[in-house]
Amino acid sequence: MTDPKRMSCDTFVVLPPNTANDCVIFGKNSDRPGGEVQEVVYVEARDYPPEAKLQCTYIEIPQVPHTHAVVLSKPAWMWGAEMGSNEHGVCIGNEAVWTKLNGPADSDEKLLGMDLLRLALERASSARDALDIIADLLTTYGQGGPCSDTMPSFTYHNSFLIVDRKEAWVMETAENLWAAQQITSGPKNISNCLVISTKIDAMSPNLKDVAQAKGYWKPDHSNEFDFAKVFGDQDGSDCFRLHKGKRLMTNLCDAGKFGIMDMCSILRDQESDICRSKNDDFPTAASQVSVLTPPGSTQPCCHWFTATPDPAKSVFKPFIFCPGVNMPAHTASPIIPDKEDPAKIIPRFKKTVDRRHNLYKLHEMAIMKDKESDDNELMDTLRELETRSIEETQKFLSKFTEKNYQEVRDLFKDVVDAEIKFYK
Repeated sequence: MTDPKRMSCDTFVVLPPNTANDCVIFGKNSDRPGGEVQEVVYVEARDYPPEAKLQCTYIEIPQVPHTHAVVLSKPAWMWGAEMGSNEHGVCIGNEAVWTKLNGPADSDEKLLGMDLLRLALERASSARDALDIIADLLTTYGQGGPCSDTMPSFTYHNSFLIVDRKEAWVMETAENLWAAQQITSGPKNISNCLVISTKIDAMSPNLKDVAQAKGYWKPDHSNEFDFAKVFGDQDGSDCFRLHKGKRLMTNLCDAGKFGIMDMCSILRDQESDICRSKNDDFPTAASQVSVLTPPGSTQPCCHWFTATPDPAKSVFKPFIFCPGVNMPAHTASPIIPDKEDPAKIIPRFKKTVDRRHNLYKLHEMAIMKDKESDDNELMDTLRELETRSIEETQKFLSKFTEKNYQEVRDLFKDVVDAEIKFYK
């Protein structure tokens, strides 16, 4: 079995001045245990009464008065999400990390890192808001619980790359402690090891006190507090994708025109293990790229999702927040009642449950047929569909006005429908 510490997710961001048109480009590959299905869903904004409660994956917490509209790429068995965006241009991706505070208590059912991600997207209007929301939830409820429905022993702590239209934050956690670093320009990526060193722009109020009490750190003039060294539980071998990803971004940023296709190429890079096939123990289950326009721009942000495994063999499809979004049923997994607890709609730890949505099934069958043939006709066709979609979307958005919002309600659905036609 592949060590999950070495084979998990990668999240990237590139900010101006290295990007085309001063946009912020966000990207993530979600790598999950084999066989897990990831769906893409849209959840509209909503108001709630004061007494409302919210059932997350494992625990119930109070709901807030208002939640923002979000689009999520999420494992179908859980409430939370691996990655996603909200109507205010906030994007978040999370990573599994292992720290000195990992232990048996990680199996206790609390909030998953994916729950924290979704909660922040539903409640935050900026990257800094999202950071503060995760910090408060982490302090109040903690993180924990099995992170897979097929591997109950798979548990971890979480790091986050939180991005909006003007900045990014790296947030890393160890149990209910955290540290954060602000990123205002250039490229940044995270993988499955701690990356925050001595540059800490925000942190838990008691972070250094806990580190000192546990004997991890002794403060003196020659021993500056280094979060990764103090709390990290790795020898550096599990950071190899971090370094490879950084090199890929740096090379593509040289021209100062980093764009959506550059981020797609990084997420599709197989040599670095950033992109892994469906046959891998920990395959790339789904991918996202978001192009966030500068504050004050008349152009909306555009978010691209695969909703299928292995971005090298998938199509990135565009989504734009607008009134009356019409999402396809093809990317949502079937709702399966839990016979043991009818109040819950998602049974956990049941390997026989088929959560494949329609796009997943058709994509899976088409890729298998393509492997059996001697040509790459299907892949050529899919890549042509994606290229045309990107070119047409960018051209359309370059002349976008508020009157055009009614024209993008079916954008994601239309490209999904076009992809499905090629599979049938």
